[in-house]
Amino acid sequence: MSSESLEIAKRRYRNGKAAFENGEYRQAVEELEKACALLGPNTRLGGEVQIWLATAYEAAGQNQEAIALCERLKRHPYPDTSKEARRLQYILKAPKLKRPKKWMTQIPDLGELSDEGSTIRLAASAKKSSGNKEPEELEFIDLSQVNTKDNRFILLALIIIVMTLASLIWLSF
Repeated sequence: MSSESLEIAKRRYRNGKAAFENGEYRQAVEELEKACALLGPNTRLGGEVQIWLATAYEAAGQNQEAIALCERLKRHPYPDTSKEARRLQYILKAPKLKRPKKWMTQIPDLGELSDEGSTIRLAASAKKSSGNKEPEELEFIDLSQVNTKDNRFILLALIIIVMTLASLIWLSF
């Protein structure tokens, strides 16, 4: 492998990790697959990239590809890679738990807000104890009536943090 292709593979690897950490899982899969194609599969770096690829597969909803890749990586010549592949495969094969809907928080669609920005619709948070499944009422809040005046709390908190850090630095000498 030439040093140029190694540098390209490392760049793809960094790009794939960054995309994964930003929640861009399809992009991460693409970058990591390209990095894997440039690296030897049985090298230390190749194994590391493939572990990230298996994780990206799972995040992108490609569970079977992730499990199959982990199965191959369990026979990797580097013990750390094969150990990580076994651990990851165990997690990927674990049964998915069903969560009750009441445990979940529904994120509202903000695309329905008007461009005026002066009114926000909020769902009422109080649930009726009778257990009726009636639609929740919406409460309208006029943002022009909300007190947005700065109460200087943030400034006070920053001053306290700076003073604490300064005293810790002074005490360490």
